[in-house]
Amino acid sequence: MSRSPLVTRSEIRRRKEAQERLAEEQAEAKAELEKKEREIANVYRKELKKNKPLVKSRSNERQKEKKRSTFLNKAIFIVALLLIIVILAVLFI
Repeated sequence: MSRSPLVTRSEIRRRKEAQERLAEEQAEAKAELEKKEREIANVYRKELKKNKPLVKSRSNERQKEKKRSTFLNKAIFIVALLLIIVILAVLFI
């Protein structure tokens, strides 16, 4: 009785080629998927640039106005005092 091989060389070659084709197809699919994901990310990044999130709020703006107001009031008071001192100095000297 002759013993035939369970798997022939040609069958091994066909299986190896099939595995290589499958690997190539998976690589191509992965590359295509990454390309689509990059395109989608670009679209969303552009949209975020267009619609920047709000950083101002009413309370923050009120606080800034209050600080500015107090600073200006102090400056006006100091200038008024200096002006009065200069006027008194001119009148009495």
